[in-house]
Amino acid sequence: MPVRATCLLLPFLLVLHAACAVAGEPARRITIATEGTYPPWAFARPDGTCAGYEMDLLKVLCERMNARCTVVTQDWNGLIPGLRVGQYDAIIASMGVTEERRRVVSFSHPYTHAPNGFLTAGGGSLTHLAHTGEPFDLTAAPREAQVALSELRAALVGKVIGVQTGSTAAGFAEAYLPGLKVMEYPSVDQLGLELIAGRIDIAIANVTTFATMIKAASKGALVMTGPSFSGGVLGSDTTNIAFRPDDDVLRNAFNTALTSVNRDGTNQALSEQWFGTDISIHE
Repeated sequence: MPVRATCLLLPFLLVLHAACAVAGEPARRITIATEGTYPPWAFARPDGTCAGYEMDLLKVLCERMNARCTVVTQDWNGLIPGLRVGQYDAIIASMGVTEERRRVVSFSHPYTHAPNGFLTAGGGSLTHLAHTGEPFDLTAAPREAQVALSELRAALVGKVIGVQTGSTAAGFAEAYLPGLKVMEYPSVDQLGLELIAGRIDIAIANVTTFATMIKAASKGALVMTGPSFSGGVLGSDTTNIAFRPDDDVLRNAFNTALTSVNRDGTNQALSEQWFGTDISIHE
């Protein structure tokens, strides 16, 4: 599984070193994988440099760990396999915690809350789905969630649903929208383009990615619709850094740094900067 070089990191991100590190203490070297095609989490600018919320967060985390961090990009479906065979040490890629993933990787403390939701073309028949704007937890309140899902399934009969391959949204469609037509795409940014082109009727993804798609499209071309969901196959609706199961030392180092940025407001500030709202974890 070759590592893709879809976006380059700015020089100051390639090697990070804490100014307040203990004199003479060697910086640990860490290689971290991301997908790099998931704005505003991590994406390539026109000049090829990599930017986004997770890149800014990672810079701070590596500084606080006194770490020299190198970031590589990898296709989404290759992220966990690459980690398991030692191509890199960790994954930061808006990855949610699911039971399936827990079987093969371990996770850090969370750094955001981010449920899955729906995006459709403006002016279409799906712009005002039932329960638009309402959150549902498939684990904590399954009865209410199932009622909303039943209405959603009825509204999507005969429609084409777009998801990113290997994402929690793909798992959601398989588990809760059986019998409906689902199209899978390698990257989430393709979903907005497919909606505008009319090749799909609705997309499912992490709700934080929709603002970027809506902004990039012409006014009113794309709109959020329907409820948002967490729990069940979607996991806890948090995003976490992934590690090999036996890498306790590295995971604990990241956890300490995450606790620091969650408590002192750094993560909140980055969240508000990139998403326009606070989806950070408050400890």
